[in-house]
Amino acid sequence: MAGELHDAHSVVATIQPAITLLGLGIGAALISRACRLNPIVGYLGLGLGIAALGYADDFSGPVVAAMAEAGVMFLLFNLGLHFSLGRIKAEAANIFGFGSLQMLIAGGGFAALFWAIGLPVEFAIIGGFAMGLSSTAVVIGLVRERDQEDCPVGRASQSILIFQDIAAILLLVAAGALGSGGAIAPQLGLAGLKALAAFGIAVVFARYLIGPLFKLIARAGSSEVYTATALFIALAAGWATGVAGLSLTLGAFLGGMAVADSRYRIMVQTEIDAFRGLFLSFFFISVGLAIDPAIIAENWILVIAAAVGLIVLKCGFNVLAGLANRWSVPGSIQLGFLLGQGSEFALVLFAIPAVAGLVDSEALSILVSAIAISLAVTPLVSNIGRKLAGKLRAGPADKKLEGDDAPVVIIGLGPVGRGVADALAYNDIGYLAVEPNVARFETALADGYHVHQANAGDPRSWDAIGMGKREVVVVATNNLNVSRELAPLVEDRLPNIERVIGLPGPEGLEEFAELGMMPVDVTREGGPDQVVDMVFAALNRERKLPNSNFVNDEAERVTA
Repeated sequence: MAGELHDAHSVVATIQPAITLLGLGIGAALISRACRLNPIVGYLGLGLGIAALGYADDFSGPVVAAMAEAGVMFLLFNLGLHFSLGRIKAEAANIFGFGSLQMLIAGGGFAALFWAIGLPVEFAIIGGFAMGLSSTAVVIGLVRERDQEDCPVGRASQSILIFQDIAAILLLVAAGALGSGGAIAPQLGLAGLKALAAFGIAVVFARYLIGPLFKLIARAGSSEVYTATALFIALAAGWATGVAGLSLTLGAFLGGMAVADSRYRIMVQTEIDAFRGLFLSFFFISVGLAIDPAIIAENWILVIAAAVGLIVLKCGFNVLAGLANRWSVPGSIQLGFLLGQGSEFALVLFAIPAVAGLVDSEALSILVSAIAISLAVTPLVSNIGRKLAGKLRAGPADKKLEGDDAPVVIIGLGPVGRGVADALAYNDIGYLAVEPNVARFETALADGYHVHQANAGDPRSWDAIGMGKREVVVVATNNLNVSRELAPLVEDRLPNIERVIGLPGPEGLEEFAELGMMPVDVTREGGPDQVVDMVFAALNRERKLPNSNFVNDEAERVTA
């Protein structure tokens, strides 16, 4: 009996640190959301706060360490789930062209700076290129929040982030080779060959084994088996590459990639998401625990200066990359500021003992703190770039209208209007958009849409727009009252033009149909896409679709 009680107390003592961190992490995530900060910042702050109170050693046990490692593995597995070979092919020019250019300029710039200030060459290379990475979690969240997934800036940022994911894997391989001692070049070459072999195995596994395996599991009809299988693939793939002398995270990434083209990807992602967010919070808390608060307190000016320097340099490097890729100045500025933060992968790399041991702990703590600050201020920095790009794009008042010869006019650039514009642009069909709302006009202008501010309800503006020579007019104001004001004007002045209207609900469908318009309830499933299909049908044009699953659906949610 006494032995059983002792064992019970031993188990409680072992798991208590993890339970405590889990509860505190929930609070940190809630507070971060309330402050409109990324929860990563909250987790880092929680770890730093615990360390400042002198309790860091209480959370240094094997259970917390294992959960933190599992979090990184699940993050890489999730990225692999969105990394299908079809997606790579569809966006190859942006991914490998623009992406590699950005990493060469930004990563190379930081590497040269680290080497110039006297840091070891190994850290200059690994750490410098780690600083060239941007935050997948934060950036994809902003892109989705702003409906920029399919506009040029949104698509380019996603492509660059995909290449950065590849670069992060290579940096993890390099860090693993560095940790084994000896000359890094031959070890990196050997690690590269092993990684290539692992990639080949993952492709074979994806093509011949994933389908039959999940088909068998689907017949079992058990959600518990799905969950267990998803966990098994993520953890077993990491274990396999770890046994081969590579990083656990590389295996997890390849495991996710093996499932990416499967019809069961969404099911696997659904099962893995909760575990990824839960365990990843332990990693970021552990990073905060490793920061010496005394160093931060003594060098807070350096921390702020490092954060400002990181953001300014990163934005500058990114803008140069955009210009080198023949982007316009406004587009380069907006994209550069959007990607102007540090990365969660940099935190992963700097937490590896072999990398951390290359530099003074004080300098590393300052650098990690600067990255955390850059993540927190990303929305502010990207807004600055967006507004600046909008002002530069405005142009002189007497400039010829962009889209002057376009066959389609879009009234309103909310989500539905943007969807129509994105589809037309993807199919190389011209459009001209009108947006009376100042805020939506400025953001749409900044995002590169062919938009002009005008009161669409004033017939005098229609002459300036050249409405009569268009083939299709799309009313996408998402406001029933405004649509009712416009409908009679459209019917009276544009009787020979195809008229499509998106309605914010079922009300008014019959009313607008009687006016000769093609109404669609955009709130029902498939409604926005039906508007787009109607436009293409009216133009008698076949609609080409972007590669499916291009958007990194859930990468922004790295929290519980």
